[in-house]
Amino acid sequence: MKAEAAKTLRAFLFELAIYAALVTGYFFLVLHYLSGWLQDLHLHHVKVYALTAIALIIGQAVLLENVTTWLMRLLRGRSE
Repeated sequence: MKAEAAKTLRAFLFELAIYAALVTGYFFLVLHYLSGWLQDLHLHHVKVYALTAIALIIGQAVLLENVTTWLMRLLRGRSE
């Protein structure tokens, strides 16, 4: 029982580390490529900015969850 819990915890921490790296990369990509456009939207079209920010948050969640799931499947396939 303890071995299974330790294995699950290890897998969770590994997935968390991968997800944290992907979120950090996504943040810097958006900051680099979209910061000027988002700032302009914020200054001139607040409602469009709010909708765009929500869409980016949802898109990030869906995309990064799919990438993390794919990576975990790929890594589990190699280890088994």
